[in-house]
Amino acid sequence: MSPLSGFLAVIVFVTAILVAYLTKQFQNENLNYSSLNQMKNTKNKTIEKEKVIAETLNGRFAMLGLIAAVGAYLTTGQIIPGFV
Repeated sequence: MSPLSGFLAVIVFVTAILVAYLTKQFQNENLNYSSLNQMKNTKNKTIEKEKVIAETLNGRFAMLGLIAAVGAYLTTGQIIPGFV
């Protein structure tokens, strides 16, 4: 196994652990948010809760994508490896 493929395997492993951690945090935030915001108008509050959680998750995955782009640039010199 070449050093580059070993490095890429480590990067994939670290990314998998990071995604698992973020998923667990997302589940915990969902439980905390739902227990804190118990209101009478549950339909509107459910929609608002889903929006907050969706935006939080979207931001985290955007940061993960940015880190992946920087990592690809540092290792290959291209932002999307394989494209000219």
